[in-house]
Amino acid sequence: MSEQDLKQIARGFIEAFNRSDWDGCKKTLTSNSVYDEVGTSRRIQGVNEIISSLQGWKEAMPDVKGTVTNNIVSGNTAVLEVTWQGTHTGPLQTPSGTIEATGKQQTTRASFVMNFDGEKIEESKHYFDMLSFMQQLDVLPK
Repeated sequence: MSEQDLKQIARGFIEAFNRSDWDGCKKTLTSNSVYDEVGTSRRIQGVNEIISSLQGWKEAMPDVKGTVTNNIVSGNTAVLEVTWQGTHTGPLQTPSGTIEATGKQQTTRASFVMNFDGEKIEESKHYFDMLSFMQQLDVLPK
């Protein structure tokens, strides 16, 4: 796979998420893919489990969208800088319990590191500023 191909697949994953195109997301993942959501300390393995976690974010913020602001590839690894924006209008499931809708908008910067096996994502690590995210929702003091 060329670097350009990996960039397109990585961006395609974010674009599919933005559209709530769960089949599109699934097509980019290996069957045993691992998603490490560093901001929440969740490490999720398996396509269906990963999709379920992504759907949880969309339930909490149906309008959430990721904008890729930078994308680099080295070997079989793609790194994306992503800015997430959305409005918290639904319940957000967290390891500590449910955060009811606050109606607050958030803008959270993140990095997504994706390791590929061929043309599919085998492992991804999603680093985002959870403190800033929670402060924007008025869940934690600023």
